[in-house]
This record gives sequence, structure tokens and C-alpha cells, in this order.
Amino acid sequence: MSGEPWTPGNWSWVTEFIILGFPHVQGVQAYLFVLLLLIYITTVLGNLLIFLVVRLDPRLHTPMYHFVSVLSLLELGYTAATIPKMLSNLLSEEKTISFSGCLLQIYFFHSLGAAECYLLTAMAYDRYLAICQPLHYPTLMTPALCARISIGCWLGGLAGPVAEISLVSRLPFCGPNHIQHIFCDFPPVLSLACTDTSVNVLVDFVINSCKILATFLLILSSYVQIIRTVLRIPSVAGKTKAFSTCASHLTVVLIFYGSILFMYVRLKKSYSLDYDRALAVIYSVLTPFLNPFIYSLRNKDIKEAVRRQLRRSGILR
Repeated sequence: MSGEPWTPGNWSWVTEFIILGFPHVQGVQAYLFVLLLLIYITTVLGNLLIFLVVRLDPRLHTPMYHFVSVLSLLELGYTAATIPKMLSNLLSEEKTISFSGCLLQIYFFHSLGAAECYLLTAMAYDRYLAICQPLHYPTLMTPALCARISIGCWLGGLAGPVAEISLVSRLPFCGPNHIQHIFCDFPPVLSLACTDTSVNVLVDFVINSCKILATFLLILSSYVQIIRTVLRIPSVAGKTKAFSTCASHLTVVLIFYGSILFMYVRLKKSYSLDYDRALAVIYSVLTPFLNPFIYSLRNKDIKEAVRRQLRRSGILR
């Protein structure tokens, strides 16, 4: 149950919410704004750089880097759904967002997050084929298949939260309208409804469990097969080379899934407000921020491609 019993005579429709964000940072909001702005700018520039470098350099026109570029594009939209509003709220006194704006923020955040789950699964499958079936890899993972997989990830993600959004949009909200979170999300918004939300919580749990757990288990099964294959490689150099092609992807998977599993695959709406805020910072801010560094600093091909593009543009000689 959430809120007080609802009857037609004791409620008025909430037209906007107030996002409380980081309530314990009074007095240092300007510093937090600068830090978050620098992180966001770095995230945008880093992911945009990887996307453009992969698209412009013919040597990176392989399935693995195709998926990396799509992931970078997803991260641009994923962060744009929440961080600009978070920055605005840090400098604003009112920190308001309209009801429809809140639902739109939830929709795009979850749809792009779902698309990222599907894409990370596709990337794991790509590494499985490359390492476990290297002779058949060129004929199995064709450019046409890569394009279809990428489009499927986008479409699957965009369709994902429609049912949840539809259910939330029908709930009565009669106050209070203070969202105890850093952005609009299903759990904190459901806690403000003045009627029974058990159906919403159950639907949210089932959809997230199927989406997150299913993709995580598929990724895990791919890596079990990869590890088995790599361990059969006789030379240490061969094992190292095989593992190195998976290291960046596996690092991103562990950071991303490590936070969203604890946040969304649970029937309890919230463990604590600070706990939820900390998890939200990890998967909505830090993971997109770290991805460009993980894929560039650990990847020789991308670093060389960046140098080639800088030389062509005359920036580097």
C-alpha cells in the first residue's frame, strides 16, 4: 500500500513533482554542480569520440567495434535523460518537474537502459562466437546481422517500459509530491501514489526480473563457454590475447549489472533513500562516465585509431 486510502472526494490531481535530489549537500551544491557538469561533459565527449572514431576508421569496421559504437550512442541518450535535469535542480530553488515530464524521463531512462542490457548481451554473444567458433565467425556475425541485432536492441528497449508507464499514468497522486530521489524513477514515484500500488510493484518486478536477470544469465553463460575454450588454449600468450578481447566488455557488465540488479530486481520498494541514491549515481552517472575510459585506455586499436584521426585533422603530428 502507498499513501492514504483514496476516495474521489479527498484528492486533487498532482501536476508536478519536486525532485529532492541530494538533500544532504546544502552549502556545497555549487561544487557538486561543477563536478557533475565536468563528469557529464567528459561522458559526452568520450562516448562521442569513440562513436565517431569507430565510424570513421575503416580498420574498426568489425562486429565488436560496431557494437562498441552503438553502446557509446546509447550512453549519450541514457545520460541525457537524467543528468541535465539533475544539473538544473542543483542550481534551482524549486526543483520541479511536470507530471508528463517525469513520465517521459522514466520512459527514456528505462528504455535506453533496457537497450543497453540487450546490447551488452549481444556483445557477449559476439565474443562467444569469435573465441569459441573462430572458423565460422566471419560467416555467422555478418554486417547485416550486426545491423539487425543493433536495431532489435533499440526497438526492444523502446518497447520495454510501455506497460509500466501506462500503469503509472493511471494512478491518482494527491500529495505529497516530493520525490525522494535524484531523478524520476518507478519506485520513488510509486511511493507517492495515494492508492494501492501492489500491482505496479509486481509488474515492475516481473518485467525487470525477466529483462535484467535473463540478459545477465545469457551473458554469464557466454562467458562460461568462453572461459572453457580459453583454458584449452595451450599457450599463455594465446590465453592472454583471448581474454584481453573480453576484458573491457566484462568490466562494463560487472559495473552496470552490479548496481541495477540490487536496485530493480526486488519486491521491496526501497531499502533506504541514501542506498537508492548511491546505486542511482553508479548506474546513471559513473558507468557511462567510465565506459569511454574502459574501452579506450584498455584498447590498443581504439587508441591507435584516435591518433590516426588526430593526425588527419592536423591536431597531432
